[in-house]
Amino acid sequence: MVRRDKANYTIQSVSHALDVLEQFTGEPDELGVTELSKRLKLHKNNVFRLLATLESRGYIEQNKTTENYRLGVRCLRLGQRFLLQASLLRQAQPVLNHLAETSGETVFIAVLQDDVAVVLDAVEPARAVRLIAKIGDLMPLHCTAVGKALLTFSETVLLGEISDYQRYTPATKCKPNEVRVDLNRASERGYTVELGEHVDDVCAVAVPIRDYTGTVVAALCVAGPVHRLPQLRLETEFAEMVLAAGRVLSARLGHHTD
Repeated sequence: MVRRDKANYTIQSVSHALDVLEQFTGEPDELGVTELSKRLKLHKNNVFRLLATLESRGYIEQNKTTENYRLGVRCLRLGQRFLLQASLLRQAQPVLNHLAETSGETVFIAVLQDDVAVVLDAVEPARAVRLIAKIGDLMPLHCTAVGKALLTFSETVLLGEISDYQRYTPATKCKPNEVRVDLNRASERGYTVELGEHVDDVCAVAVPIRDYTGTVVAALCVAGPVHRLPQLRLETEFAEMVLAAGRVLSARLGHHTD
């Protein structure tokens, strides 16, 4: 199979929209349609339509006094998210390594994106039988330990926002009321568990990670086969390890409980 260069898939209108945004990275802070048209060598009508689209999504805003345009607050939010994830990964690495060494199981960290949890980083033990967690893996919220941790402790996501209560195994809880009971129990003890609900014979425990504002920014998890992580051991020995590691990582992000 011949692999095509990604440049062949470029969408011109999207490329032009990004060209518009990149004009605001220097001086002056505000630009008008005429100036942008000259810089980009595009017709004014095209520039206006691009600006209108970006403005409707919050990436560009218009100064009502000068009628010029400037970057919108959505760009700030994207920048903040990038910095947060970069900082999170940097601070998480030693914690992940230590937790993987002490637990002897796969450790990973995931963040909320839309209605799924996305794995940002993972460390696997040097064992023949182990859970494989890959960066970028998508995990459902209602039946994974990390998903349930993000649901339970995050103030920005609600149980009703889950769009898919798919059944993955016989142990999957698919009814909202069943999931709600599970989350309420997790809220009381400070961690969530997964008992073969997403993948048969895989168990996991997860805790929320908070930043300096107290906001939940991720979930930290230990996962492995059920024969090494039976429920009793999972909810005692491993839960304590993950809770301790979660406190360390949250503290590294500036969160203080006192």
